[in-house]
Amino acid sequence: MHGMNWEIRAEKPVDVPAIREVNRLAFGREDEARLVDDLRNGTHARISLVARREDKIIGHVKFSALSIETEYGSVEALALAPVAVVPEAQEQGVGSALIQEGLRRCGDLGHSIVIVLGDPDYYSRFGFSSHLARKLRFRYSGEAFMALELTPRALNDVEGDVRYPPPFEGA
Repeated sequence: MHGMNWEIRAEKPVDVPAIREVNRLAFGREDEARLVDDLRNGTHARISLVARREDKIIGHVKFSALSIETEYGSVEALALAPVAVVPEAQEQGVGSALIQEGLRRCGDLGHSIVIVLGDPDYYSRFGFSSHLARKLRFRYSGEAFMALELTPRALNDVEGDVRYPPPFEGA
């Protein structure tokens, strides 16, 4: 997928150092860079995309496996986190384009539920809603804890505890 002056593609092994740096620059700390590495190394990542301008990686998004533990068993879902754009490329639509392309690919792969913990004003534009997450239990529930159904009514009968993969515990 091509943006105004960038392209979005799947992460490649050669991108790993640049992805680490994008997350470090975007968040001004090591936590997210370490999280991205731990998710990749723990085989939790399902979709990892980069945005490239010329030959430089300027953005990154990762979708990782998570589960919703219900009384009827485990329901598979995805966690959207983190989304990172280098400071000089922020406010240009790079993060939105990464999220939109990632969600499209999630749907293409048959995933039906995506969970995010973030700014409701930002993520609601992609269809995320705290209302959809109301029957899901998580230590940070509230307006910032949101869900998105990639398949209509995917959350209709789902009530339970959200379990992020272990690398999130230290994040």
